[in-house]
Amino acid sequence: MGPAGKMDGQARATLEAIERFNQAFGRHDVDGVMQALSDDCVFENTCPPPDGERYEGQAQVRGFWERFFLSSPGAVFETEEIFAAGDRCVLRWLYRWVDGTGKPGRIRGVDVFRVRDGKVTEKFSYVKG
Repeated sequence: MGPAGKMDGQARATLEAIERFNQAFGRHDVDGVMQALSDDCVFENTCPPPDGERYEGQAQVRGFWERFFLSSPGAVFETEEIFAAGDRCVLRWLYRWVDGTGKPGRIRGVDVFRVRDGKVTEKFSYVKG
């Protein structure tokens, strides 16, 4: 943010890139998610503790998202808060699903993003608990 709370152009572009990613994610659209990511993207999952699994590059990250969306087809991602500074973005979220037995579940967390040339290049995910 610049003077008087005005967002600078780079932060605005960062938020726009994250919005493209989030829209595709909300649709469970793997192709759209991957179009929002750079070729050298890095994703760090929340599991397994304590560090999460790391995926690098389009092929590995695509494989993760394909498995993830198949495992929870009715899941919903809600943004609770989002802000950006330069090429970095922090997004606080709520993720809801219903498991195979009909039992609802939810988890809250934070993603830390980095954007380069209009594409997400890093997405590191963290959860509460």
